[in-house]
Amino acid sequence: MRNRSVIALPFLFAMMLLLSCPVLACTSVIVSGRVTKDGRPLIYKNRDTKTLSNMTIVVQGPKYRYLGLVNAEDTTPENVWGGHNEAGFAIVNTAAYNLNGNGGDTDGDGILMRKALGLCATLADFERLIDTVKKPMDVNSNFAVLDAQGGCAYYETGNYGFVKFDANDPEVAPDGYLMRTNFGTTGNHKLDQGVERYAAITDFMKVACSEGHLDHDYLVTHIPRYMTHGLTKKNIYDFMPATAADTTFFPFADYTVRYSTASVILVQGVKPGESPLNTVSWTIMGWPLTTIAMPLVLTPSGKLPTIVTDDGTGHSWLCEKGLELKSRAFSLKRGNTTSYCNIAVLFNKQGTGILQQILPLEEEVMRHGEEALKEFRKHPKNAESMESYYDWVDTFIREIYRVLFEEE
Repeated sequence: MRNRSVIALPFLFAMMLLLSCPVLACTSVIVSGRVTKDGRPLIYKNRDTKTLSNMTIVVQGPKYRYLGLVNAEDTTPENVWGGHNEAGFAIVNTAAYNLNGNGGDTDGDGILMRKALGLCATLADFERLIDTVKKPMDVNSNFAVLDAQGGCAYYETGNYGFVKFDANDPEVAPDGYLMRTNFGTTGNHKLDQGVERYAAITDFMKVACSEGHLDHDYLVTHIPRYMTHGLTKKNIYDFMPATAADTTFFPFADYTVRYSTASVILVQGVKPGESPLNTVSWTIMGWPLTTIAMPLVLTPSGKLPTIVTDDGTGHSWLCEKGLELKSRAFSLKRGNTTSYCNIAVLFNKQGTGILQQILPLEEEVMRHGEEALKEFRKHPKNAESMESYYDWVDTFIREIYRVLFEEE
């Protein structure tokens, strides 16, 4: 007989109060190259959105070719939600609901990022782009930007302008990193959103910094699996069920990963003197508790792993597979079905949860990726090592997911 457990009622009530935050609720971090282990700057984003099916594509912009994170089927694309270009320029964003004074959402954030990736090589180029865009711009975002010159900054950008926060400036970022969720520090704080996730990412980054973990591989694999709530300080792992059969529905709201998290991207810039082509987008395509991270670069041919780009249907195979597995964790058929997660499916004391099974797989994919990147960085115009890696990833992940997760 299956054992069904429920979280204590006072905690459940407290968590229910947090379930009404906006869907477009991304979490971001930027890290200056002056404090990373390898001297390369980083910009990171958990993408939260109503459009849960995402993919990565390569696009020739007006000036630069770029690798972009987009909604499935938006292959033109109209909007881009993060990525990097061949000049070493990269951008991601989080919606900032307090910058335009009315708390509403806007429609231009993804359009501006598409334009920036196609036209900009430097932070100065991005600033000129904002200055020349017709006002009002229809944006309300914290744009995280890096370039091949070592630039790394946030731009709190509303309809009529921006305020820059430079991660390379010790007075602005004494520890070399900055964070944003869904408010700008220069906005109307009565309209702030994402304060609970801001508290969580603050706690996470403080520990990561003190323990010497300001590096791409740690951040991209640990931030989206951080399970301590910023306000309640409750760690979901502390409620780990005994087995996958011990159904334990847990109120799942405003952790760094949410039901609405559709993908993760961490762009790793380059060191001084290094080719801009060595810029890497470390990407988790799909829900990060059921899919894995891998490095993506711009190759001369534009090749990508087939599992993260358009598979011929306008969707990413890996993203769709992750959504299938996610549905096992959010298995309620009645009521507020997206707010309660059966955590036994993801992790349990027997080690048979989906997340527990994909982490060793991810470690293998990351290790092979680092080896391929080491060769690619020597000769970035010769992408043989990365294209071979992409072929290996496609075969390896499809087969392992089939063995581990296809139900008989």
